[in-house]
Amino acid sequence: MVPVLSFVGKADSGKTTYLEKLIAEMKRRGHKLAIIKHDVHGFEMDHPGKDTWRHAQAGADVVCISSPAKMAIIAKVAEELPLSEVVKRIHDVDIIFTEGYKREGRTRIEIFRPPVNDAPLCPQDELVAIVTDAVVYPGLPRFGLNDPAAMADFIEARFLRKE
Repeated sequence: MVPVLSFVGKADSGKTTYLEKLIAEMKRRGHKLAIIKHDVHGFEMDHPGKDTWRHAQAGADVVCISSPAKMAIIAKVAEELPLSEVVKRIHDVDIIFTEGYKREGRTRIEIFRPPVNDAPLCPQDELVAIVTDAVVYPGLPRFGLNDPAAMADFIEARFLRKE
């Protein structure tokens, strides 16, 4: 089973910025990875007037666009899919990161950046690690905000062990 790590944190904690660095480090090490961004507000990938937007407006339930460099699938859903269902649709990767999924993520790593945030989002027992430059939870693995290589070492050792 592909490991799924949910990176969580309060608004403006730096989740996206940190994940950009970590993704680049994991790719530098040769790992194939996916990321799932949780958006509680809804999103729109298509642009009005473009072909795929027009196909969706005409009633297509699934719209796929493919090119030599990338592919995207946009599927209508009656309600938000649980993370486990989204994960089932991802193939051929070594690891899956999520950004968000504060309530649904099973294996959580919190990004905590004081003084932007006054306290962590999660209690210590819900986390496998924390990314912060402050001492918050003694005993919990802690990684610096500007040290994605140390986090990559932790992920490789704990979640990507070779059988």
